[in-house]
Amino acid sequence: MTKEEKSVVIEELTAQLADNTNIYLTDISGLNAETTSALRRACFKENIKLAVIKNTLLAKAMEASDKDFGDLPEVLKGNTSLMLSETGNAPAKLIKEFRKKRKAEKPILKGAFIETAVFVGDDQLEALVNIKSREELIGEIVGLLQSPAKNVVSALQSGGGKLAGILKTLSER
Repeated sequence: MTKEEKSVVIEELTAQLADNTNIYLTDISGLNAETTSALRRACFKENIKLAVIKNTLLAKAMEASDKDFGDLPEVLKGNTSLMLSETGNAPAKLIKEFRKKRKAEKPILKGAFIETAVFVGDDQLEALVNIKSREELIGEIVGLLQSPAKNVVSALQSGGGKLAGILKTLSER
């Protein structure tokens, strides 16, 4: 790869890092072709971009980026795959489910950058799975906001029924 080609790739990677707030670094080395294809299909279904990246090019792109990746450049050793997603916990859920379904240890989570938080190490996978997506949080907030209104309406409806029952009983006497 020529110097010009490398600089173009670094620019593209820097743009991708700037455009995405949910970035996962994984290790999928050692997976056979069938398993790798299954992982790529699963990523496609979940709207997750998966790409194998050269560590030096990714490190330079991280350096050129405006974001603070903290300790993430330190995990760029060995084979590295980049997962980009619009939903913060989607890649973590995919990795966990893929491992469970295939009874495999790979893909291994090297690190992740979610919004502004940095997670390093495979032991962080469970924490990433439990992060709520934006849509889940909005749903919970809407549910909490609707709850008091439902209670008031329910109380008014049941109170009105009781009042009508009392009036009916009194009128029959």
